[in-house]
Amino acid sequence: MAGATASRKPSLRVERELQRQGHRVLAGMDEVGRGALAGPVSVGVVVIDETCRTAPQGVKDSKLLSHLARERMVPRIERWALAHAVGHASPEEIDAIGIMAALRLAGTRALAALPVTPDLVILDGNHDWLTDPERVGLLGLLDDGTGPATPPVTTMVKADMKCSSVAAASVLAKVERDAIMVRLAAGSPAYSWELNKGYSAPEHLAALEQHGPCEHHRRSWRLPGVVPAQTGPEAPPVGDDEGSSTPPETVEMSVV
Repeated sequence: MAGATASRKPSLRVERELQRQGHRVLAGMDEVGRGALAGPVSVGVVVIDETCRTAPQGVKDSKLLSHLARERMVPRIERWALAHAVGHASPEEIDAIGIMAALRLAGTRALAALPVTPDLVILDGNHDWLTDPERVGLLGLLDDGTGPATPPVTTMVKADMKCSSVAAASVLAKVERDAIMVRLAAGSPAYSWELNKGYSAPEHLAALEQHGPCEHHRRSWRLPGVVPAQTGPEAPPVGDDEGSSTPPETVEMSVV
């Protein structure tokens, strides 16, 4: 049964149930770039309501699509969704506040770019990294009373494989972040970011060992192949968003 659940195509089943519970305007949210060594971490958000019918055919977790399929999917997702946006946090911000707070920063920026405020955010995973009641440090700059408050969040393990809105958000974030890494590669060609998008591929690690990090690397991390000069605690998470070896998990939901 676990294998059948993991292979099921994303649908709006979960979204429709949440709408029946009173959350009319829903936002699916997902991140990419959390486990990369260079470049931003990016968060996509796709908003739907009851007028958004079945998602475009082929929408699924971005890791399961080729880059050409993802790019072709973007305009179809944008026409389907009520609203959409992608937010980013830079390597400098990741170094300053840590990867989890940077995820929150990118997610908050994505929400702020929306023309509507969702009633509820469906967040992939089992940890709510979007909600921060204290909003301290750099994040406090966003809490100036002029922007919308963070909506309530429901977390779901493997939401990017189950919920069409979350899968669509994953595609938008992946395509936009990949394009950023290709542009950065033009100015830092040694690291082959046009191929590896900042992840720990062999050619990227070899370039790090030969040339050291550049301004687009997350310098607070213990970068492979680099003599430890960093003092920060961050290290690339195990099982990043380019492909994880963790086994399928059952659906878990909680509303915060």
